[in-house]
Amino acid sequence: MSDDIIKALKQKYTDLGENPTNYLKGLLHAKPITYWDYVEVDTLLSLQKPRTNYKDETVFIIYHQVTELVLKLMTHEIKQIVFEDDLNEPIFKDKLKRLIRYTDMLITSFDVMKDGMSYDDYNEFRMTLTPASGFQSAQFRFLEIYCTPLINLVHQNKQSLLPDSPSIDDIFEHIYWRSAGYNPEDGSKTLTLSLFEDKYLDQLKELATEMQGQTLAERFNNIDNPSEQLIKLMKTFDHAYNVKWPLVHLKTAQHYLDKKGENKQATGGSEWKKYLHPKHQGRQFFPELWKDDSFLEFNEVV
Repeated sequence: MSDDIIKALKQKYTDLGENPTNYLKGLLHAKPITYWDYVEVDTLLSLQKPRTNYKDETVFIIYHQVTELVLKLMTHEIKQIVFEDDLNEPIFKDKLKRLIRYTDMLITSFDVMKDGMSYDDYNEFRMTLTPASGFQSAQFRFLEIYCTPLINLVHQNKQSLLPDSPSIDDIFEHIYWRSAGYNPEDGSKTLTLSLFEDKYLDQLKELATEMQGQTLAERFNNIDNPSEQLIKLMKTFDHAYNVKWPLVHLKTAQHYLDKKGENKQATGGSEWKKYLHPKHQGRQFFPELWKDDSFLEFNEVV
């Protein structure tokens, strides 16, 4: 080891107010890092706990765990946009490209569900999951709040129900995803929605309060004279996440729940055919960018 490196190490710990000799002695006894320890492989591989004996339930569990990890990657990138003090267009574009890449992973990964599981097995073991539902993915909801002002998560047809200066509580009463949480027969709140709100609603409202004025959409609006490429990246991310991904989800649900016109019920109890379609959700992160293009039919490749 060169004298310069030793000197730099000593200076590092001296600057922290620590005795550098203690840290250097500690290195004599530290075990070398391994891949399996760094990535926590044993822990990851122990997290699949099927509730039935159907083999493809393991596929189902791992698929959703991978989805949650991708959503965490996306949130990681979005936070670097919304909380960056010196945000500039090159950083913004780099992060958007990553977000688009991760969204593409979510879209293509649905083949694991659609083509990688037994139809009969899935329709047996899925009933043991009731009332759990992908609807209860909190990361999905948190990510939306990072991306856009809360009002954009209310369907345009329902925004007229809000008061002139709606509070966060008012908006959450009409936020798009709550429409999937009521029994179609009597309009009562489902257990799926009740359990989700009991666990996460306060956290969601707290984040919505924190993000007022600094969502991804609002940080974009603060970019002076954004380039055409940046605008296209914003629209590509919006369309991929809020149109292409829900449509693939809908097609996968149709494969398992609507085969031969059987129209099975979703485990969360929602009217899934209606709820999963982007038209019904009406979710747009950056609606001001869509004045000259069709949001549902956008086909720009960046």
